[in-house]
Amino acid sequence: MNKLFTLTAVISFALSSFGAENDTVQKPLNPDWKLKSLFGLNLTQSTFTNWAAGGRNNLSGLGFANLQANYKKDKIKWDNRLNFALGGIQYLDDGDGDMLQKTDDVIDFQTNFGYGLKDPWYITVLGGFKTQTLNGFVSPEDSLYSSTFLAPGYVNLSLGIEYAPNDNFNVFVSPVSSKMTIVRDQRLANQGAFGVEPGLFDVNGLLLTPGEQFRFELGSYARILYNRELMENIQLKSRLELFSNYMNNPQNIDVNAEAIITFKVNSWFSASVQANLIYDDDITIRDAKGNSGPRTQFKQVIGVGLAYTMANYREKK
Repeated sequence: MNKLFTLTAVISFALSSFGAENDTVQKPLNPDWKLKSLFGLNLTQSTFTNWAAGGRNNLSGLGFANLQANYKKDKIKWDNRLNFALGGIQYLDDGDGDMLQKTDDVIDFQTNFGYGLKDPWYITVLGGFKTQTLNGFVSPEDSLYSSTFLAPGYVNLSLGIEYAPNDNFNVFVSPVSSKMTIVRDQRLANQGAFGVEPGLFDVNGLLLTPGEQFRFELGSYARILYNRELMENIQLKSRLELFSNYMNNPQNIDVNAEAIITFKVNSWFSASVQANLIYDDDITIRDAKGNSGPRTQFKQVIGVGLAYTMANYREKK
């Protein structure tokens, strides 16, 4: 255990020293492009020996990367964002040394290409892709995964009007938007996971017709982005997405909301609080009592650790 603690401390010190030297602004090769990347690593290690209050020895970590590449010249505006996060916790109790549980897992890419009408209005095409990296389980006791890479995978394509008065506020509304759900895992597709058409089984549970691995929805979509510096070195970033399916129960609106507050201590050390809320009427969730149905999903992550930022421009204060 002491060796593990020492290794964690050495890694943290090395990364902090590296980050402190590389929170830089690089000279842009093309001034029409704004490039920014943020890399972070949060590590936590806990050890308990004869601790009356109880506790479980564990080691947890969360790595993330946020990449941006934005182009603007004359009437053309093209914004690209890629967010990646992967985290887990390893319990180190006797007999549970191999119990690794996932705490965060996101791959989220968005791109939107706009042509200026009358400033600050644009006619915009927006595309998005979202999935995860590793298998996910409802609880540690489950032997079968409930999600995996591209199960689900979401692809969005929308045409609409964008209102972008500045870099901190953006509204996009589309009356013609598609939402495509991919469930590439056949076992999950047979169950009708994530809203795809389930397989057909006989009375003995024998599969007669495999479930669909793809679902297409046509509807309307709205997205609001809002960023604000709450005070010096404390930044709020938020996103709200709404989707209504014209083809099935348009009154049941899908909601995806995200808010992140970051606290910058210095050029290499930071902390963050992240909250995500999702409601999708097509996703069935089993609760602790065994009841199944659509439910509001909520995730909250607090991280303290190292951050490394590169950009080819300076943020406006």
